[in-house]
Amino acid sequence: MTARSLKILIADDHHIIRTGIRAILEARTGWHVCAEADNGEDAVKLVLSHLPDIAILDYSLPVLNGLEAARKVIAGSPKTQVLMYTMHEDEMLIRDALKVWARGYLLKSEDDAKLLAAVEALEKGRPYFSQRVTECLLDDFLNAEKAFASQTLTSREREVVQLVAEGQSNKNIAARWGVSMKTVDSHRTSAMKKLNLRSAVDLTRYAIRNRLIEP
Repeated sequence: MTARSLKILIADDHHIIRTGIRAILEARTGWHVCAEADNGEDAVKLVLSHLPDIAILDYSLPVLNGLEAARKVIAGSPKTQVLMYTMHEDEMLIRDALKVWARGYLLKSEDDAKLLAAVEALEKGRPYFSQRVTECLLDDFLNAEKAFASQTLTSREREVVQLVAEGQSNKNIAARWGVSMKTVDSHRTSAMKKLNLRSAVDLTRYAIRNRLIEP
């Protein structure tokens, strides 16, 4: 080992996986696996003891799961960069990993080259998410944006939802606003389309859930 060796910790409850990861990483000059752990609690202890540059953590660790282990690792050794290495392709887990400031997320189904690329990126201080994880995040983001946009009502649309939920007819609303019934119907139709609702009953339920009216 040289003074500039990259120190890496591996935490996985399967010995054969740890052995495989070690073999892949230590084939690279200057990379050294300084410690291995088979559960999250030991992983945290070993990180605090060895202060590795990178900690590769499986999510499904016994005693302390990888997410909580990552949280403790980052709190106890801020310079250690965490790579979540897991079989789980779940959007919620990916978001949770980002929330605890994990710098990378890689699926075990990815090939060895992706593992090397992930460690190289973290070594250079860059985050790493494989293409499959990035696509997962992008889909989640776009769906969230779409859901948010669909529920963004104008002030008139919110008002018409409230009035319809209170039992007002289009004719009464038009008289109240001093506009044509066609204008009221336009606002009402637009609101229902944005909210993906089909009837006055649906509008009333939405108004109650969102506290536009009291039940």
